[in-house]
Amino acid sequence: MLANVYRSGTPLADYLVSEKLDGVRGYWDGEKLLTRGGERIEAPGWFTAGWPDFPLDGELWVGRGQFASAVSIVRQRTPDDAAWRTLSFMVFDLPGHPGSFAERNTALKPLLAGLALPWVRPVEQFRVADRAGLRIAFDRVVKNRGEGLMLHRAASLYQAGRSDDLLKLKPYQDAEAKVIAHLPGKGKHQGVLGALLVETAAGLRFRIGTGFSDAQRRNPPAPGSWVTYRHIGLNEESGIPRFASFMRVREDIPGGER
Repeated sequence: MLANVYRSGTPLADYLVSEKLDGVRGYWDGEKLLTRGGERIEAPGWFTAGWPDFPLDGELWVGRGQFASAVSIVRQRTPDDAAWRTLSFMVFDLPGHPGSFAERNTALKPLLAGLALPWVRPVEQFRVADRAGLRIAFDRVVKNRGEGLMLHRAASLYQAGRSDDLLKLKPYQDAEAKVIAHLPGKGKHQGVLGALLVETAAGLRFRIGTGFSDAQRRNPPAPGSWVTYRHIGLNEESGIPRFASFMRVREDIPGGER
């Protein structure tokens, strides 16, 4: 399941709410741990020992603001045992369960408690009464360096793809695009990267020229890689993101959208 962006007017009584965790999406298919793109994650044997023979959907998470650490750990072909002990698998869904999300969430808690593995935990789900309650929860998470909130329609069945059954609420909008080319810098950026020419999954091309560190300008993301950028909405006529700013390379997803 992939999330759409929360919009004002969403009937909040229909949704369960949780913190949006800044980690690497992990999918346990009953035998092995996979990225969202279907690549195998080389986790230590002890990490997945005793896991059930049916799917779990979740996030491999180190902590708030630790996305880069999570990616570094998960990408290693030879797992670093000590590093993996800093990771938790935060489970938010049971893809094979036939019930609604509310029913799946109810079934999830005793299942994970029965595993008795401290690094495998359910993501806390809660309800808010109205927009004021949502704002309070959102402000609390963001103040503590969290990414934002996820809203999951309680009555929804598990289905692949992007829909309003799953919504994200963040302090800014973000998206992914593929690097097409490096555009040379001018002035103070002479001799290093000026901007990235990128392309969205829908084929829209535009430039990202801000948000880079000096080191990233000297060694920019390679053409063909995917990056996350933030923006403040889309141009109504062209659809191009307004004030797009580079955030990070998405090494955990070698293609597609988050």
